[in-house]
Amino acid sequence: MTDATTDFLRTTSTSYDTIAKEYTALHPDGLAHHPLDRNLINIFAELVTANSTAPVADLGSGPGYIAARLHALGVPVFGIDVSPGMAALAREAHPELRFHVGSMTDLDLPDETLGGILALYSTIHLPEDHLPTAFAEFHRTLVPGGHVLLAFQTADEDGHRHLAERFGHEIGLDYYFRTPETIAAHLRKAGLEPYTRIRRDPRGEETIPRAFVLAQKPEQGPAQDSGQDPAPAQGPAEQP
Repeated sequence: MTDATTDFLRTTSTSYDTIAKEYTALHPDGLAHHPLDRNLINIFAELVTANSTAPVADLGSGPGYIAARLHALGVPVFGIDVSPGMAALAREAHPELRFHVGSMTDLDLPDETLGGILALYSTIHLPEDHLPTAFAEFHRTLVPGGHVLLAFQTADEDGHRHLAERFGHEIGLDYYFRTPETIAAHLRKAGLEPYTRIRRDPRGEETIPRAFVLAQKPEQGPAQDSGQDPAPAQGPAEQP
Protein backbone atom coordinates (compact mmCIF):
# COMPACT_ATOMS: atom_id res chain seq x y z
CA MET A 1 0.00 0.00 0.00
CA THR A 2 1.13 3.54 -0.67
CA ASP A 3 1.93 5.99 2.12
CA ALA A 4 -1.26 7.94 1.30
CA THR A 5 -3.35 4.78 1.67
CA THR A 6 -1.62 3.86 4.90
CA ASP A 7 -2.20 7.36 6.31
CA PHE A 8 -5.88 7.31 5.37
CA LEU A 9 -6.45 3.92 6.97
CA ARG A 10 -4.47 4.81 10.07
CA THR A 11 -6.45 8.02 10.61
CA THR A 12 -9.80 6.25 10.21
CA SER A 13 -8.75 3.39 12.47
CA THR A 14 -7.41 5.68 15.19
CA SER A 15 -10.51 7.87 15.10
CA TYR A 16 -12.87 4.94 15.59
CA ASP A 17 -10.64 3.45 18.29
CA THR A 18 -10.97 6.77 20.11
CA ILE A 19 -14.77 6.84 20.02
CA ALA A 20 -15.49 3.10 19.99
CA LYS A 21 -17.12 2.88 23.44
CA GLU A 22 -19.31 5.95 23.01
CA TYR A 23 -20.27 4.99 19.45
CA THR A 24 -21.24 1.46 20.50
CA ALA A 25 -23.28 2.75 23.42
CA LEU A 26 -25.15 5.11 21.07
CA HIS A 27 -25.64 2.51 18.32
CA PRO A 28 -26.12 -0.88 20.02
CA ASP A 29 -28.59 -1.73 17.24
CA GLY A 30 -28.91 0.82 14.45
CA LEU A 31 -31.74 -1.19 12.87
CA ALA A 32 -34.11 -1.01 15.84
CA HIS A 33 -36.18 1.88 14.51
CA HIS A 34 -35.75 1.35 10.76
CA PRO A 35 -38.05 -1.38 9.39
CA LEU A 36 -37.17 -0.58 5.77
CA ASP A 37 -33.47 -1.05 6.49
CA ARG A 38 -34.11 -4.28 8.41
CA ASN A 39 -36.16 -5.75 5.62
CA LEU A 40 -33.57 -4.90 2.98
CA ILE A 41 -31.09 -6.90 5.03
CA ASN A 42 -33.62 -9.73 5.21
CA ILE A 43 -33.91 -9.63 1.41
CA PHE A 44 -30.11 -9.61 1.08
CA ALA A 45 -29.93 -12.68 3.34
CA GLU A 46 -32.45 -14.50 1.17
CA LEU A 47 -30.56 -13.61 -2.01
CA VAL A 48 -27.14 -14.77 -0.81
CA THR A 49 -28.34 -18.04 0.71
CA ALA A 50 -30.28 -18.88 -2.45
CA ASN A 51 -27.13 -18.50 -4.52
CA SER A 52 -24.41 -20.05 -2.35
CA THR A 53 -23.48 -21.54 1.00
CA ALA A 54 -20.32 -19.38 1.12
CA PRO A 55 -20.06 -16.92 4.03
CA VAL A 56 -20.93 -13.24 3.98
CA ALA A 57 -18.43 -10.56 4.99
CA ASP A 58 -19.77 -7.55 6.90
CA LEU A 59 -17.21 -4.89 5.96
CA GLY A 60 -17.02 -2.03 8.43
CA SER A 61 -18.84 -4.23 10.94
CA GLY A 62 -18.62 -1.72 13.81
CA PRO A 63 -20.49 -2.89 16.94
CA GLY A 64 -21.48 -6.11 15.15
CA TYR A 65 -25.28 -5.86 15.21
CA ILE A 66 -25.61 -6.28 11.43
CA ALA A 67 -23.56 -9.46 11.47
CA ALA A 68 -25.61 -10.67 14.44
CA ARG A 69 -28.84 -10.12 12.52
CA LEU A 70 -27.56 -12.06 9.51
CA HIS A 71 -26.43 -14.85 11.85
CA ALA A 72 -29.93 -14.97 13.36
CA LEU A 73 -31.31 -15.33 9.82
CA GLY A 74 -29.14 -18.40 9.27
CA VAL A 75 -26.45 -16.70 7.17
CA PRO A 76 -22.82 -17.73 7.79
CA VAL A 77 -21.18 -14.36 8.45
CA PHE A 78 -18.08 -12.71 9.85
CA GLY A 79 -17.11 -9.07 10.34
CA ILE A 80 -14.12 -7.00 9.27
CA ASP A 81 -13.41 -3.54 10.64
CA VAL A 82 -10.45 -1.19 10.27
CA SER A 83 -10.66 -0.33 14.00
CA PRO A 84 -9.25 -2.87 16.49
CA GLY A 85 -11.29 -1.17 19.22
CA MET A 86 -14.55 -1.64 17.35
CA ALA A 87 -13.71 -5.26 16.51
CA ALA A 88 -12.96 -5.99 20.18
CA LEU A 89 -16.28 -4.54 21.32
CA ALA A 90 -18.13 -6.52 18.63
CA ARG A 91 -16.49 -9.74 19.83
CA GLU A 92 -17.49 -8.92 23.39
CA ALA A 93 -21.12 -8.28 22.42
CA HIS A 94 -21.37 -11.23 20.01
CA PRO A 95 -18.91 -13.93 21.14
CA GLU A 96 -20.50 -16.50 18.82
CA LEU A 97 -19.23 -14.56 15.77
CA ARG A 98 -15.81 -13.76 14.30
CA PHE A 99 -14.65 -10.17 13.88
CA HIS A 100 -11.31 -9.41 12.25
CA VAL A 101 -9.26 -6.26 11.79
CA GLY A 102 -8.70 -5.32 8.17
CA SER A 103 -9.54 -3.02 5.29
CA MET A 104 -11.98 -3.45 2.42
CA THR A 105 -9.29 -2.04 0.12
CA ASP A 106 -7.07 -5.08 0.74
CA LEU A 107 -9.11 -8.10 1.84
CA ASP A 108 -7.02 -10.96 3.22
CA LEU A 109 -9.30 -13.51 1.56
CA PRO A 110 -8.90 -15.96 -1.35
CA ASP A 111 -10.63 -15.36 -4.66
CA GLU A 112 -14.29 -16.29 -4.97
CA THR A 113 -14.87 -17.31 -1.37
CA LEU A 114 -17.65 -14.92 -0.28
CA GLY A 115 -21.32 -15.51 -0.93
CA GLY A 116 -22.07 -11.86 -0.24
CA ILE A 117 -20.64 -8.56 0.94
CA LEU A 118 -22.41 -6.10 3.17
CA ALA A 119 -20.96 -2.60 3.62
CA LEU A 120 -23.35 -0.40 5.57
CA TYR A 121 -22.04 3.11 6.14
CA SER A 122 -18.41 2.09 5.75
CA THR A 123 -17.67 3.17 2.17
CA ILE A 124 -18.55 6.70 3.35
CA HIS A 125 -15.01 7.03 4.68
CA LEU A 126 -13.33 6.00 1.41
CA PRO A 127 -11.87 8.85 -0.70
CA GLU A 128 -12.94 8.76 -4.34
CA ASP A 129 -9.68 7.24 -5.56
CA HIS A 130 -10.05 4.31 -3.13
CA LEU A 131 -13.50 3.23 -4.30
CA PRO A 132 -12.23 1.39 -7.43
CA THR A 133 -9.76 -0.58 -5.29
CA ALA A 134 -12.41 -1.59 -2.77
CA PHE A 135 -14.97 -2.57 -5.40
CA ALA A 136 -12.33 -4.56 -7.30
CA GLU A 137 -11.73 -6.47 -4.06
CA PHE A 138 -15.48 -7.08 -3.79
CA HIS A 139 -15.50 -8.55 -7.29
CA ARG A 140 -12.39 -10.66 -6.67
CA THR A 141 -13.63 -12.26 -3.46
CA LEU A 142 -17.28 -12.86 -4.41
CA VAL A 143 -18.41 -16.18 -5.83
CA PRO A 144 -20.18 -15.96 -9.20
CA GLY A 145 -23.70 -14.73 -8.56
CA GLY A 146 -22.70 -13.25 -5.18
CA HIS A 147 -24.52 -10.14 -3.97
CA VAL A 148 -23.41 -6.80 -2.54
CA LEU A 149 -25.52 -4.52 -0.34
CA LEU A 150 -24.23 -0.99 0.27
CA ALA A 151 -25.74 1.73 2.43
CA PHE A 152 -24.49 5.28 2.70
CA GLN A 153 -25.52 8.83 3.45
CA THR A 154 -26.39 10.60 0.24
CA ALA A 155 -27.15 14.03 -1.19
CA ASP A 156 -28.31 15.59 -4.43
CA GLU A 157 -24.67 15.75 -5.51
CA ASP A 158 -21.40 14.28 -4.31
CA GLY A 159 -19.84 16.09 -1.35
CA HIS A 160 -17.36 15.87 1.50
CA ARG A 161 -17.28 16.72 5.20
CA HIS A 162 -14.45 16.54 7.74
CA LEU A 163 -15.23 15.86 11.41
CA ALA A 164 -12.55 16.87 13.92
CA GLU A 165 -14.47 16.16 17.13
CA ARG A 166 -17.06 13.68 18.35
CA PHE A 167 -18.22 12.67 21.82
CA GLY A 168 -15.78 15.24 23.18
CA HIS A 169 -12.79 13.50 21.57
CA GLU A 170 -10.44 14.87 18.95
CA ILE A 171 -10.66 12.76 15.79
CA GLY A 172 -10.05 13.10 12.07
CA LEU A 173 -12.83 11.45 10.08
CA ASP A 174 -13.71 12.29 6.50
CA TYR A 175 -17.23 11.60 5.23
CA TYR A 176 -17.96 11.38 1.52
CA PHE A 177 -21.58 11.80 0.44
CA ARG A 178 -22.30 10.23 -2.94
CA THR A 179 -25.32 9.80 -5.13
CA PRO A 180 -26.58 6.28 -5.88
CA GLU A 181 -25.67 6.98 -9.51
CA THR A 182 -22.03 7.58 -8.56
CA ILE A 183 -21.85 4.34 -6.57
CA ALA A 184 -23.58 2.38 -9.34
CA ALA A 185 -21.07 3.67 -11.90
CA HIS A 186 -18.12 2.59 -9.75
CA LEU A 187 -19.66 -0.85 -9.22
CA ARG A 188 -20.15 -1.36 -12.95
CA LYS A 189 -16.55 -0.41 -13.65
CA ALA A 190 -15.48 -3.08 -11.15
CA GLY A 191 -17.48 -5.73 -13.02
CA LEU A 192 -20.47 -5.78 -10.66
CA GLU A 193 -24.05 -5.29 -11.83
CA PRO A 194 -26.11 -2.80 -9.79
CA TYR A 195 -29.79 -3.71 -10.08
CA THR A 196 -31.60 -1.87 -7.26
CA ARG A 197 -31.24 1.63 -5.85
CA ILE A 198 -33.34 2.98 -2.99
CA ARG A 199 -33.20 6.42 -1.40
CA ARG A 200 -35.02 7.36 1.78
CA ASP A 201 -35.42 10.61 3.66
CA PRO A 202 -33.97 11.10 7.16
CA ARG A 203 -35.93 9.54 10.01
CA GLY A 204 -35.84 10.27 13.72
CA GLU A 205 -32.59 11.98 14.69
CA GLU A 206 -31.08 11.58 11.23
CA THR A 207 -30.40 14.75 9.27
CA ILE A 208 -29.06 13.32 5.99
CA PRO A 209 -30.87 11.10 3.44
CA ARG A 210 -29.84 7.46 3.16
CA ALA A 211 -29.35 5.31 0.07
CA PHE A 212 -29.02 1.59 -0.61
CA VAL A 213 -27.56 -0.10 -3.67
CA LEU A 214 -27.84 -3.82 -4.39
CA ALA A 215 -25.43 -5.32 -6.93
CA GLN A 216 -24.44 -8.78 -8.13
CA LYS A 217 -21.35 -10.40 -9.57
CA PRO A 218 -22.30 -12.00 -12.91
CA GLU A 219 -22.75 -15.74 -12.69
CA GLN A 220 -20.65 -16.28 -15.83
CA GLY A 221 -18.09 -14.07 -17.51
CA PRO A 222 -17.20 -10.43 -16.81
CA ALA A 223 -19.86 -7.76 -16.45
CA GLN A 224 -20.19 -5.40 -19.39
CA ASP A 225 -20.40 -1.68 -18.72
CA SER A 226 -23.27 -0.63 -20.94
CA GLY A 227 -23.18 2.95 -19.70
CA GLN A 228 -26.83 2.60 -18.71
CA ASP A 229 -27.94 2.84 -15.11
CA PRO A 230 -30.85 0.82 -13.75
CA ALA A 231 -33.95 2.88 -13.04
CA PRO A 232 -33.83 4.14 -9.46
CA ALA A 233 -36.45 3.23 -6.90
CA GLN A 234 -37.43 6.32 -4.94
CA GLY A 235 -37.70 5.87 -1.51
CA PRO A 236 -29.09 4.46 5.03
CA ALA A 237 -24.18 4.78 8.62
CA GLU A 238 -23.55 6.17 11.43
CA GLN A 239 -24.52 9.81 11.51
CA PRO A 240 -21.75 12.36 11.40
